[in-house]
Amino acid sequence: MIRYEVYSNGAALALDAVIDLYRASTLGERRPIDDLPRMRQMIDQANLLVCAYEGDLLVGLSRALSDYCYATYLSCLAVRASHQKQGIGKELIRRTQQAGGEAMVILLAAPKAVDYYPRIGMQGHPSCWTLRPAERIP
Repeated sequence: MIRYEVYSNGAALALDAVIDLYRASTLGERRPIDDLPRMRQMIDQANLLVCAYEGDLLVGLSRALSDYCYATYLSCLAVRASHQKQGIGKELIRRTQQAGGEAMVILLAAPKAVDYYPRIGMQGHPSCWTLRPAERIP
């Protein structure tokens, strides 16, 4: 049985459990999992986390930043490959949306997940821009 817990910050999460989950979900391919201080900061500074557990095993995580009234940026959605296709990701998003109050949920899809979000009812958006840390506005 999967249980879900909502946290207002990452203090309750063990960093090694999060990194293990990222590796097991393939999200580790796109996150700095070998940079432990940065990973710790990513978890600690998220103000909305929804976790899915099977027993003591972290099997899913939604990591978000929210103002709880207009925008909730869901920056990481991870579900262990062994636990995918069971509705865990959908439930993590549902609970993130609930916890975010009236805020709209916004995310950038990982390349491998781009087809997943429309299937669960999320709407695509034609305009999104990024500015990486090494890039500068001229």
